[in-house]
Amino acid sequence: MSKLLQSYDMNGTLLANRVLMAPMTRSRTQDTVPDAKTALYYRQRAGAGLIVTEGSQISIEGTGYLFTPGIHTPEQIKGWQAVTKGVHEEGGKIFIQIWHVGRISHVSLQENGAAPISSVDEPAHGCTCFGYDESGQPGPVPLSTPRALTKDGIARVTTDFVTAAKNSMEAGFDGIEIHGANGYLFEQFINAGCNNRTDEYGGSLENRLRFTLDAVDAMADAIGSSKVGIRLAPYGRLHDMHSFDDEENTWLTLAGKLTERDLAYVHLSDQESLCNAAIPKDFIRKFRNAYKGTLVIAGSLTQETAEELVNSGVADLAGFGRPFISNPDLVERFRNNWPLTPFDPATFYGGGDEGYIDYPVYRESVDDEVRAG
Repeated sequence: MSKLLQSYDMNGTLLANRVLMAPMTRSRTQDTVPDAKTALYYRQRAGAGLIVTEGSQISIEGTGYLFTPGIHTPEQIKGWQAVTKGVHEEGGKIFIQIWHVGRISHVSLQENGAAPISSVDEPAHGCTCFGYDESGQPGPVPLSTPRALTKDGIARVTTDFVTAAKNSMEAGFDGIEIHGANGYLFEQFINAGCNNRTDEYGGSLENRLRFTLDAVDAMADAIGSSKVGIRLAPYGRLHDMHSFDDEENTWLTLAGKLTERDLAYVHLSDQESLCNAAIPKDFIRKFRNAYKGTLVIAGSLTQETAEELVNSGVADLAGFGRPFISNPDLVERFRNNWPLTPFDPATFYGGGDEGYIDYPVYRESVDDEVRAG
């Protein structure tokens, strides 16, 4: 049997296979509360060794996109409980991705029209989020100028992350994935091309990593380090992230620091298909050598490239995003060499059932073809 399809012990969480369903925003949560369709969507895909949910904001302040779920109210927790129950009934495991977008937001998404927060008071140039325009209609809007977090503000946001982690456990998740990629809040501190602070959270490598590591430690203390994963995007350029001096050493130093914390995993996201910002191939091997825990790699993988990564020991788990949208039974298709159903980008975000919960498993689609014939 392919190593990709074999079981794996992820720091105490036993996975049925090494295929991870990567987090994907679907923008179908009208009131930020997961509903029955959300539960069905994830239940359908429970054959993944591990599901990581779409990004879920830890607070209203952390919101950058309309129609995304949260994990900061009792109603949201209850909605997620139905999701985790369904996945577990199918024998699957599920982590929730928790996020704070930082400056990738708009005043229409903030309480009382407040400015978003970030490491700095500089907006991400040339970028948009999904909020309400001047006429009150939902759609892409230019980012609002953020305010730089104070030291007390950083402590407050860290507390919000800890609360979200605890809420996630109450919701029945097997663990959490901290969103530290894609130019969102943590990367706004890590990236020296963005972070121009002159206090203990800016400047030196140690200072730029401080917020991320302190937050990881606080969440690990609250729910256990083996239930905490983190997603990173080394060399990522989404949302006005730029190259900077000492970039390679920054990520490799972080890898070593995260090794010391005995986490569930570190998840590397390659952004080549998103913004032509690929992780250099030689860097992935360097990161693998620096990080000794479970390593996930995601980014336009095929079954063949995933098997190569796992068989070579570069990755322990392989993350798949868009193929899971149109192939809820993706692992079974891999196992049986069944063809994949192509995905439709037009139905990725928003909308109803189409492109969300209406994709059939392979045997259903074959039976339909036989009946139609």
